[in-house]
Amino acid sequence: MKIVFMGTPKFSVLVLESLCQSKDYEIVGVVSQPDKRVGRKQILTPTPVSDFAMSNNLTLLRISNIKEEYQKVLDLKPDIIITCAYGQIIPEEILNYPEYGCINVHASLLPKYRGGSPISRAIMNGDKKTGITIMYMDKRMDNGDIITQEEIEILDTDNLESLTNKLSILGKDLLLKTLPSILNKTNKRVKQDESLVTYAYNIKHEEEHIYFSKNSLEIFNKIRALSPEPAAFCYLNKKVVKIYNGYISKDKSTGKPGEISKIYKDGIGVNTNDNIYVITEIQIEGKKKMLARDYLMGCKENLIGEVYE
Repeated sequence: MKIVFMGTPKFSVLVLESLCQSKDYEIVGVVSQPDKRVGRKQILTPTPVSDFAMSNNLTLLRISNIKEEYQKVLDLKPDIIITCAYGQIIPEEILNYPEYGCINVHASLLPKYRGGSPISRAIMNGDKKTGITIMYMDKRMDNGDIITQEEIEILDTDNLESLTNKLSILGKDLLLKTLPSILNKTNKRVKQDESLVTYAYNIKHEEEHIYFSKNSLEIFNKIRALSPEPAAFCYLNKKVVKIYNGYISKDKSTGKPGEISKIYKDGIGVNTNDNIYVITEIQIEGKKKMLARDYLMGCKENLIGEVYE
């Protein structure tokens, strides 16, 4: 069974790796996004999927516009195409080609959270569960028939990284379990309920800004949803402060939102519009990421009364 795999981020790598390890499938090609410049030095860096493909001597296509370069994919003559967080809308020329269709591994319980940031949105919105959907693709984003789903609990201790890792494992297991029925053409096809559709649009930079005028639970969820990358941020004395972790204290806020009102053994207590949020992992502009308690040990100034904006 000849497979073309299309994916980009780290989330997709475990799914691709599991297909490579199976003796039942042949990966005839991997499609990913072009290399991007990363970091302060703007080093040209391959995507995690591209990196895996090169390390395992797989045929790799870095395609910047799949709508214009679709023929490169068709030339690989796949029996089935599997996508997982690829990042571009797949044109109909590709969707209509494989005998067994184009299958997508999506990190939400569709029709909830169609789009590019389903994991972050689920945490940000305070959901208690999410999951993986294996689905057929059609010309609309995440709109195709559902083949199977499996859910997973979202813990208060989860952040974007930990939940992504859990869903990646769930995704590869569910795909391997589901593929035989797809290839035997015995699988189910369930239309999505359009009345239940919600969208998980990509996170914009302005959404990463923490406003302590919000309630502590909303702040807690947003910080988890963006940690460790891109990370929620605010400003202190015109310097960018990134916040990676923290918790909601039982203590009520005692001043205006954003004001540092209490120093705890493990962090910095900041007023919200209800309870104090305690920052436990932080990065000040120009410094390394560190535990807040370590930052406090080296902090010479009195932070009480300072205001995060």
